[in-house]
Amino acid sequence: MSADEDLRKQARKRLEKRRDFSAHLVAYVVINAMLVGIWAISGAGYFWPAWVMLGWGVGLALNAWDVFFRRPVTEADVDREVERGPGTERRSP
Repeated sequence: MSADEDLRKQARKRLEKRRDFSAHLVAYVVINAMLVGIWAISGAGYFWPAWVMLGWGVGLALNAWDVFFRRPVTEADVDREVERGPGTERRSP
């Protein structure tokens, strides 16, 4: 695979992740608006849709981090890992 093909493959993957995120965001807004509507029609007591919004929102935020902020693994990252060798995993204190 040529370098140009590899770059195009990576670009396609990034675009697909952004498109998938957009679909998730639209679903979040539409479904939660519907739940708020049901809450309002049913008497607007305890605001139970907040639990759905919170739980789903955490997942959506993690998805946004993956799509927009997560740094891709580079060849330099792989080279550093190879140099570290086996059995040199970082351990938390």
